[in-house]
Amino acid sequence: MPDKGIRVATAAGFLAGVLTCLDALRDAKVFWPPDAVWEVLQSPKRFELGFGIALIVISLIVSIARSRSV
Repeated sequence: MPDKGIRVATAAGFLAGVLTCLDALRDAKVFWPPDAVWEVLQSPKRFELGFGIALIVISLIVSIARSRSV
């Protein structure tokens, strides 16, 4: 049962990261190249995008670590 809770928390973290990134990019008019996106975003949106990407990366790392330990 604890394994299921960790999987749910990992999935929730990944989904939260994706939704945070989408929210940060909601008002952006440019989506490529990444340098142009970063220039368009204001400071609070940059922080939000970085936080969302961090959530996604942490969720993937936890998922990979859990699958290798089993």
